[in-house]
Amino acid sequence: MPSLDDLIDFLDASPSPFHAADSAAQRLLDADFQPLRLAEPWNEVPANGFVVHGGALVAWRRAGGGPFRIVGAHTDSPCLRIKPRPDTGVLGWKQLGVEVYGGVLLNSWLDRDLGIAGRVVFADGSTADVNIDAPICRVAQLAIHLDRDVNERGLVLDKQAHLTPIWGTGTGQPGEFARWLADQADTDQEPSAWELCLYDRSPAAVVGADGSLLASGRIDNQVSCWAATDALLVALDPSGPAVIALFDHEEAGSASTSGAAGPILEQVLERLSIADGLGRDAHFARLAASSCVSADGAHAVHPNYVERHEPDHRPLVNRGPAIKINSNQRYATTSATEAMLQRVFDGAGVPWQRFVSRNNVPCGSTIGPITATRLGIDTVDVGVPQLSMHSARELCGAHDPIWLATGLQAYLLA
Repeated sequence: MPSLDDLIDFLDASPSPFHAADSAAQRLLDADFQPLRLAEPWNEVPANGFVVHGGALVAWRRAGGGPFRIVGAHTDSPCLRIKPRPDTGVLGWKQLGVEVYGGVLLNSWLDRDLGIAGRVVFADGSTADVNIDAPICRVAQLAIHLDRDVNERGLVLDKQAHLTPIWGTGTGQPGEFARWLADQADTDQEPSAWELCLYDRSPAAVVGADGSLLASGRIDNQVSCWAATDALLVALDPSGPAVIALFDHEEAGSASTSGAAGPILEQVLERLSIADGLGRDAHFARLAASSCVSADGAHAVHPNYVERHEPDHRPLVNRGPAIKINSNQRYATTSATEAMLQRVFDGAGVPWQRFVSRNNVPCGSTIGPITATRLGIDTVDVGVPQLSMHSARELCGAHDPIWLATGLQAYLLA
């Protein structure tokens, strides 16, 4: 049975895409999955294995030569990322230059105690993942006394001018952050480069007087990463090869070697087919017969903004995952894949809902259309309904992640 406590542990341990991939990898290692490397020949492919590439992970259970059943999700979330030359500041304030990553809900990053997490690279090419879980910096909001009509006019933030966090006092010097970072990584080498995220240090928590809600950073989309990993771990005897693909860079368009538009899943699937003794033509036939569930957050109806939702397709929290449908192919769901997932969820006792956006409120997209287009695999989009999507701290029902994990397990076993 999936555990909410385990999900909370996963979220708290995953403040960056690199840490999310590592959190999934550690669970797989504990279950005797064997790691492989993309840059080496796969002379022997284990029955249960995985590869990690940057902030992405692909894992599998091999089971015969039938069609693949794939669950896709993404490890990244919108955030503020530290620039290569971050040392800045004026008038006695030390500040860090940051770049906005993805579709950030900007105001949610104000007046929070922020930690730093991600990967650093040294001159010799070695790497280290760091998680500095301490109140390192803070984006301070302007006092209302200096912006008297902010509540009536609405808060307007300039991404370049207003989001530079403070991390100390005094006069900042070039290279100061790199030297500090080397100390935090416990090394004498100063990093040559880094990919570092700021994150809200508040731990994931069950909230509400009835304990029915979950609040955390990165619910979009690490809840789906956790659910996919949990599903693969408990799908002990799938009828065909079961695969999960946790991509990076979805929030920035997926166009990278570790993103859904890159080759990582395509290459892993072909190598699995080769290990099963299939030729290229048989591999293509296998792809055409396969299916994919793209698991990503869905918009729950907001009680204060009911008018922003399509009246007949408004998902509620704790009523089950929402199947996401869009005729303009922002989601990859077709009538056939929708009906397939309904059957699977019904058979597993998992409640489900439908989400369709308003015609005058266009929806976002997911890895679903990218995976379907790149691989020619029929795909369905589904996700846990949530509020505050792309905030530094999001909110969902406490029961829906469990139902998603249960439903994904049933799909991999179907």
